[in-house]
Amino acid sequence: MLTKLLIANRGEIAVRVIRTAKSLGYRTVAVYSEADASALHVELADEAVCIGPAPASQSYLNMDAILDAAGKTGADCVHPGYGFLSENAGFAKACKDAGLVFVGPPEAAIDLMGSKRRSKIAMQEAGVPVVPGYEGNNAGDDELIQAAADIGFPLMVKASAGGGGRGMRRVDSEAELADSLRRARSEARQSFGDDELILEKAVIEPRHVEIQVFADRHGNAVYLGERDCSVQRRHQKVVEEAPSPFVTPELREAMGKAAVKAALACQYEGAGTVEFLVDKDRNFYFLEMNTRLQVEHPVTELITGQDLVAWQLAVAEGRPLPLSQSEIQLSGHAIEVRLYAEDPAGEFTPQTGQLYQFEPAAGEGVRYDAGVRSGDIISPHYDPMLAKIIAWGDNRDEARRRLVRALEDTTVFGVTTNRYFLSRIVANETFGAGQATTAFLDQDFRDDPSLSPHELSIRELALSAAILSRSGTGGEGWSNAPSTVTPMTLETGHRTIELLVRHSAEGVSVSHGESRYDLRLGDDRDGRLCIIDNGVRQTCQYHRHSDSLYLHALGRSWCVRDVTHQPAAGKDGAGSGRLLATMDGAVTEVLVQEGDAVQQGQPLVVLEAMKLEHPVKADCDGVVAGIHAVAGDQVSRNQLLVEIATTGDAEPTKQ
Repeated sequence: MLTKLLIANRGEIAVRVIRTAKSLGYRTVAVYSEADASALHVELADEAVCIGPAPASQSYLNMDAILDAAGKTGADCVHPGYGFLSENAGFAKACKDAGLVFVGPPEAAIDLMGSKRRSKIAMQEAGVPVVPGYEGNNAGDDELIQAAADIGFPLMVKASAGGGGRGMRRVDSEAELADSLRRARSEARQSFGDDELILEKAVIEPRHVEIQVFADRHGNAVYLGERDCSVQRRHQKVVEEAPSPFVTPELREAMGKAAVKAALACQYEGAGTVEFLVDKDRNFYFLEMNTRLQVEHPVTELITGQDLVAWQLAVAEGRPLPLSQSEIQLSGHAIEVRLYAEDPAGEFTPQTGQLYQFEPAAGEGVRYDAGVRSGDIISPHYDPMLAKIIAWGDNRDEARRRLVRALEDTTVFGVTTNRYFLSRIVANETFGAGQATTAFLDQDFRDDPSLSPHELSIRELALSAAILSRSGTGGEGWSNAPSTVTPMTLETGHRTIELLVRHSAEGVSVSHGESRYDLRLGDDRDGRLCIIDNGVRQTCQYHRHSDSLYLHALGRSWCVRDVTHQPAAGKDGAGSGRLLATMDGAVTEVLVQEGDAVQQGQPLVVLEAMKLEHPVKADCDGVVAGIHAVAGDQVSRNQLLVEIATTGDAEPTKQ
């Protein structure tokens, strides 16, 4: 009988595992980096051990430190979560050698499925359908270019190791291939320490459907339905749901049996996910097998009524699977989205800073798996996911409606998130009709409002000004003197807006140019303000921090700064020629040299933070006059990276 579980991870998955383990009577041990000393998973665990500095390579990827923490605390088993060391065969072996039970599959299965090349060969031998392509031993550029000519275009270049869209490129013509191979190798080497590549024929606008499998050491294996993960951005999942609106009962059974066959072929134990591409004719092809618990496992839990972490622990203790295949029943529909600290209107740049307020919306059928709470600092060192929001319903429309409402009512103040973007996806007609493929976001969201800076309406401006202009800062009374007119200047994004605010016994009137809006303000309790607008009572939430005001009302969030009394000052902006870091992170590539001629929109520097890359682009035509960063530098948001002299100021020396 196992008694003490160490969770070799952080964030929401560590919190989620700790909660199930505690409910089953296990003692729990958290590990944490110096940056995570006050994190939620550390607070919830019975014991916690610091395993190193903030960089993951020195902490959450430090096997020796994790094993030392297990020894110090007397843990007898280790749950790897997902990411970090969860699919590292060496870590599974190290746990075993240290006398610890690894809550996951055997190292041989991890090793096999960790290679897209070898796993694809194994699946072919097991009779599982695979995507046509090239996965030969000779994977140099010359061999891959020759193989590509035989496969035909379009095709996919993929890193053999790893996942999450890293080291993956779609190539539509021979002219693009050499550069795509170079960039895919570089990214794969940086991300996984392995630059081996394979090629696959591109399946055009497929569905991405995965099967949850479980196996025990007694030879039993089952599948627990499927998840549709077709809504993706840059090959990374955005929305997951179960069951798939595209999968028929017959297809579910065929894919489920193929997934079980895949698990049995590699002597699998524990939780695994077999991912397939499904074309428009419902032909399915093996993509890869993830030898761990998936981020999206909650949708499977909600439609099966099972706790998959509890299943993992049961298998790790040597017990048989809790249910047979015939006993597994699917009920209702569940949809999950990933709430990220990122700015969709700024090319999804990761966001860092303090969470002044994080308040998930409660409701029937709604589940939150979160690793943060109000007051936490979102650092640039780790994945930008704040929480997973999952909704269940008797049917798909009910689940969608609940999820949209949960997203609209979730309050996040302090960092920009993709909350509005997610709500737009789930409410979208194409998604609602169950017709979203992997091309959905590219096709349906090119010009979506959630991808552009939010232009505040006169109503939102009026509400902002009304809150900022009240007397005092502690929520006490409002100025009701007749005919009191106050000028106010608000800054939102890159705009500065001049307003006139008039307080009277009837309420507040705010004017901006020819536009005017009147409203009344009611009770104010702990940042929840009653608004009376044209006789209709509504509630908004707000938070003041210094001269900034964060607001959330009717499904939208925004932030304004009161700059009424600040002197005018110059500022770097669009067209300034001074390119600043758009986020805290690391410089991975500098693409220009001093003297190079550049054009507006041309990528000059590539930054990486929270496992994502982001190009910093020229904001004007000109010549590179100064470079202030090199690859490997750690930079802070708004740090100067490149200076550009406009073409009229300097002559280019290079083309």
